[in-house]
Amino acid sequence: MSMKKETPSDVRLHLAAVNGDLKVIRRLLDSGKVHVDCRDKEGTTPLILSAANGHLECVQELLEQGADPAARRLTGTTALFFAAQAGYMDVAQILISHHAPVDTPSVDGGTPLFVACQYGNHEMVQLLVRHQAKVNACMKDGASPLFIAAQNGHLRVAQLLVGGGGKVDQRRLDGATPLWIAAQMNHSAVVRLLLKCGAAVDTVRRDGATPLFKASHKGHVDVVQDLLKYNPSLGLLPNGESALHAAAMFGHLSIVKLLLHAGANPGLRNADGVTPAQLAASSRHNHVVEYLKLH
Repeated sequence: MSMKKETPSDVRLHLAAVNGDLKVIRRLLDSGKVHVDCRDKEGTTPLILSAANGHLECVQELLEQGADPAARRLTGTTALFFAAQAGYMDVAQILISHHAPVDTPSVDGGTPLFVACQYGNHEMVQLLVRHQAKVNACMKDGASPLFIAAQNGHLRVAQLLVGGGGKVDQRRLDGATPLWIAAQMNHSAVVRLLLKCGAAVDTVRRDGATPLFKASHKGHVDVVQDLLKYNPSLGLLPNGESALHAAAMFGHLSIVKLLLHAGANPGLRNADGVTPAQLAASSRHNHVVEYLKLH
C-alpha cells in the first residue's frame, strides 16, 4: 500500500473524524477536494478514526458517503477492530450491517473477536459470534479467543465461546491450553468451566508442566482443589518433577496437604533423585518438612 502525501484537506477530514465533527466532515466531502477513504501515513481512514472514537453519526455519514468498511491500517486493523476494542456496540452493529468483514486479522493474527475477549466484553463477543466470527481463529502464537478469555479470567466470555463451538483443548504453539493458562493465572471459575466442558486435565506445556503442577507451584489452593476432582497425574511429569515437589519447594503447606490427601506419594524422588521433603528443606520451609516427615 503506497501512501500518497496527505493534502491539507485530508488532514482536516482526519481531525474532524477524530473529533466527531459531523458538519466539517460533510462540508469537506461536499467540496470534492477530499476522498472519503483518504489515508494518513499509518494507512488510517476517516472511518477507522470515527469508529475508534465512538462517533456513531460520523461513522453513519462516512458509510453512506461510500467509505470502505473493510479498509485496513498498515497493521491490518479495521474500523470494526477498534470498535470491538473500545466496546462501542452501536458502532460495531452499523459496521456489520454495512458488511464490514468480521474476521479481518491484524498482522499478529488478532481479529475483532480477540480484542473483545481480551477486554471481557461479552456483549461484543456475542454480537461477533452471532455474525459468524471464527471462534477457533488463532493468533500468530497459536492462542485462540478462548485462550485469551481464560488468560484474563473472563468467565462469561469463555461460556459464550464454548457455547459457540470454541475448542477447549486448542493449544498455543508452546503447548499451553486454555485450562493450563487459567490454572496458572488462578482463574478458578474458568478452570471449573473448562473442566466441566471436558478439557483434558493433564495437558503439558512444552516445558513438561501440567495445570496441576503450575497451580501447586504458584500456591493456587482453589484451582488445585478443582483439578484434583478430575484425577490429574500426581506422579513424575515430563519435566522430571511432581506437583508435590512444586508445592513443597515453594512452601505451600495447604497444597501439600491436599496432594497427600489425594494420594500423592511423599517418598517420590524427582529426576534428580530428590524427595519433596528434601526440596522443602533446601528452601527452608520447615513447616512443610515437619508435615511431610509425619507422613
